[in-house]
Amino acid sequence: MSEQSVSWGVRAGAGFVRACAVAAVTLLVPAVWAAAVALGIRWGPANPWSWLLPVVLVCTGTLALARPVCRTVRHLVERWTGTAVPAGYRERGPVTRMSTGYWWNGHSYERSRRDAVMDQAWRTWWGDPATWRDLRFTGIAPFTAGLAAAVPPAAAAGALLGLLRPEPLAHAAGALAAVVAVASAPYAWRLCEPVAVRHLGPSAAMRLAARVEELTAQRADVTVAQAAEIRRIERDLHDGAQAGLVALGLSLATAEKLMETDPARARALMRAARSGAASSLAELRDLVRGINPPVLTERGLVDAVRALALNSPLDVTVAVDRPFRPEPPIESALYFGIAELLTNASRHARATSVRIAVAHSGTGIVVDVEDDGRGGAVPGGAGGLAGLRRRLAVFDGTLEITSPEGGPTRATMMVPCESS
Repeated sequence: MSEQSVSWGVRAGAGFVRACAVAAVTLLVPAVWAAAVALGIRWGPANPWSWLLPVVLVCTGTLALARPVCRTVRHLVERWTGTAVPAGYRERGPVTRMSTGYWWNGHSYERSRRDAVMDQAWRTWWGDPATWRDLRFTGIAPFTAGLAAAVPPAAAAGALLGLLRPEPLAHAAGALAAVVAVASAPYAWRLCEPVAVRHLGPSAAMRLAARVEELTAQRADVTVAQAAEIRRIERDLHDGAQAGLVALGLSLATAEKLMETDPARARALMRAARSGAASSLAELRDLVRGINPPVLTERGLVDAVRALALNSPLDVTVAVDRPFRPEPPIESALYFGIAELLTNASRHARATSVRIAVAHSGTGIVVDVEDDGRGGAVPGGAGGLAGLRRRLAVFDGTLEITSPEGGPTRATMMVPCESS
């Protein structure tokens, strides 16, 4: 048996299993409809309520199964093809207890937390556009992806029935059905992906609403970060440089008074004042380093990263494909992102060497930072990596981290932009 035959057999077997799974999921709701109609027929037309039970079963079954069916289809498509179909469901807000004893769920006041949660869940479910999108999908999928996926199992069943009968014509029909089942198995399930992407993805209005929420959160993060930075600068100026400059002014005033009566002491005070001025200047330089280093402003991101590598205690290698200058805000975000990753590599990962690669892909800047540390880096909810991810998200940038236990850790920052 050749390798091609074995490969085709594996593809046919895997395709058959996938087609059965897609058919079972997408045809589940129509099966409920058929069962409800059959039950109504069994009751008989003489029963005046024979129409009520099928209607109730169809409505409740469809409403109850729509979301699980769509979740399952998304999971299968992502697992088999790698195509992620965003759900876009609305998230429920917090339920808080008021001073009056009532519970507020964002829509109404309830006497108990249970009632508030149930009312909120019901309102969110009914008011979510994704709910009606899922219901529409349960009506479209059976007649598109469901019918296509049902071909291999239906053909296999027909082949089994035909081959079990003694008539030669039945044998021929069974053999033909077997050929159809095997030939269509690798392809019958594939229609599920475009149907899911087309009808299960968030609509333009849903994407716009999600984008507004994301930008609102980013604006809040930027506001908080700016306020914290202003407080840090004020505190450092008040406790450090300002105190040094006040002491410097007092020393100069005293030296001025002693210039005629005690020149030796005046010269000593002048020397102390010069030393204090140098110390204050160093403090001011350390202070502004957290805002923007001069080398970044004057020479750009590449030279600033190289200067950062020279000052690092690690063995840092910087590779750049070609010189470029992005916009100053993007330069600042990437610079401080690299500084954060170098600090993590030295402090937490216990690395000895780091490789930094900076490249411009034509549509954006890609920065790879890889260290030989112990790994295990996880972006937490309030850690430095989470803050870095929020800083990049302001520019529609992304941060991807691969850090298995034992290392190495690789962080990739990508910011879409044009460079000069």
